Amino acid sequence: MNGLLKAFVAAGLVVLAGCGDEEIILEGPREALRPSQDQPETVNRTLPISLPPAVANADWDHKGGSQTHAIRHPALRQPLSLVWSADIGAGNSRGQRLTADPIVWSDRVFTLDSEAQVSAFDLSGSALWTTDLTPPGERRGEASGGGIAADGGRIFVTTGFGRVTALDPASGAVIWEQQLEAAATGAPMAADGVVYLTTRNAAGWAIDAATGRILWQVLGTPEERSLVGGPSPALSGELVIFPFASGQLVSAVRSTGGRAWIASVAGQRATRAFSRVRDLTGDPVVTGGRVYAGSHGGRTSAMDAASGTVLWTAEAGAMSPVWVDGGSVFLVSDRNRLIRLDAETGETIWSVELPFFAADRESRRKTAFAHYGPVLAGGRLVVLSDDGVIRNFDPASGALLSTDTLPDGAARNPVVAGGVLYVVTEDGRLHAFR
Repeated sequence: MNGLLKAFVAAGLVVLAGCGDEEIILEGPREALRPSQDQPETVNRTLPISLPPAVANADWDHKGGSQTHAIRHPALRQPLSLVWSADIGAGNSRGQRLTADPIVWSDRVFTLDSEAQVSAFDLSGSALWTTDLTPPGERRGEASGGGIAADGGRIFVTTGFGRVTALDPASGAVIWEQQLEAAATGAPMAADGVVYLTTRNAAGWAIDAATGRILWQVLGTPEERSLVGGPSPALSGELVIFPFASGQLVSAVRSTGGRAWIASVAGQRATRAFSRVRDLTGDPVVTGGRVYAGSHGGRTSAMDAASGTVLWTAEAGAMSPVWVDGGSVFLVSDRNRLIRLDAETGETIWSVELPFFAADRESRRKTAFAHYGPVLAGGRLVVLSDDGVIRNFDPASGALLSTDTLPDGAARNPVVAGGVLYVVTEDGRLHAFR
């Protein structure tokens, strides 16, 4: 479950406790400080959707499936059956969080646990190797964060210890390691011999994939508030797009590091305290000449990939990379709703409710469920949840088609490769469904 809502409520109570003894009664109507749920205004419509034939993609080598964070309609049959499970190391705990989606590359599955341990498995679930990336002099488990990417015959891993490491995918041996000025905010992106990543001090980095040498940096606007396990840079032709905790996107020329454009996912929900965190939870997705990105503050925007011009902004924050296909944008929102937008205009086509709070009674609603995805695979939208359920939805109408049960609550986004759904759960296990 997502304890973020609980944390913000607790912070608010601390502020209230510090007020003076005199109680002042203000006139006027009373409004809830934390509405149980925003009331949707959408009149849902069922619109046919044209999808390309499903393809059994062999790899899912970056967060979101590719260097652009976009992939089209992977094959996935229904119903699903659990075929194997494997231990990846430490799961979620009070002090540590799983932040890395698994990747599938070269007939192997690679994972990063909440304590900087990287593991490799074959496609039958057999463990091949593990590598602990805790730096010398540091205690294991002192930092969470980071992610994994694969390119050019190497695995690249960022961690909360402020390092990026290149590993041999066959053995897990460290090829090189580069110390950064701050902790990495999310997974790296690697393309054409260069590794790109962002750090919590609002810096975007380009690093030589062969040697680990720093090539150049680009700076964004610093932000005090950020989330553990932030977004990943995205490839856009000759540009690379860096996302920052301020809600800002900085596009840089890959060859020089010079800025091409700067844009922001602007706006936030006025009724929710936790929306003041403006971090980009919906990693930039590049497809069809556009960039789509969503913020924790309750907004998702489409921008022109060449100029950064904002084309539209929807009042729904994407909590994971959006899925763009069939002229539509699908996302799980900051209000725990699965939403379909018109990719051209940003207009809402339908919006359906996902489980919100862990308790039925409003007086006990302190912890919200977390939902991951969606992935459009095998003709349906797949959403994972930390209530231990896989939900399958009709992309045309948003209707719930079926559910499958997880051994534990989901902790990361769904990954589909080779007709298999891979799920990392809160207890630090990797599950394969076919």
